[in-house]
Amino acid sequence: MSDSNSASSGIGFGGFLFLVFLVLKLTEVINWSWWWVTAPLWGGTAILLAFLIIVGVIAVLCSILSKPSKKRYR
Repeated sequence: MSDSNSASSGIGFGGFLFLVFLVLKLTEVINWSWWWVTAPLWGGTAILLAFLIIVGVIAVLCSILSKPSKKRYR
């Protein structure tokens, strides 16, 4: 009987892809930079961080542009 609350086991797609790239790099089948070989490990975090930065910049710009002007007309 399996417990539905237990953490999933396994390395996941990103981990598997990293292992494939690692083996291909070490056997000299591919001649990629180590940045690209390790990209499955940090790529998801980098994409999420870039998305959050873009959303933050858009939110700040929208809040700045939506404020009414405080100029007084006499």
